[in-house]
Amino acid sequence: MTTATVVVRPEDACVRIGISGEIDLDNADTVEEQLAAAIPNETTAVVLELGTLEYLDSAGLRVLFALAARLEVLQIAMRVHVPQGSPARRVLQLSGFEGVAALEG
Repeated sequence: MTTATVVVRPEDACVRIGISGEIDLDNADTVEEQLAAAIPNETTAVVLELGTLEYLDSAGLRVLFALAARLEVLQIAMRVHVPQGSPARRVLQLSGFEGVAALEG
């Protein structure tokens, strides 16, 4: 079984969410539930920190695309911090995720 750790740090109306480990078919639903629970109604911005995310498959991509779509509907800004050259950044670039959120880092 793969594991992902989701760490939530509220900062006023912004929520910083760090995800480490792996997101795949095994744990994607759990990660998606944790992300949904981490974002209260008064949030105006979400910062995803994916610098320690080691693996991301298509199920993990679905989670991130669904989060981006949900935040867009709720008019909540999203930024994604993921270092240049990291495995997660490469997967996000190849998937076209940059079309829904800018990748920083």
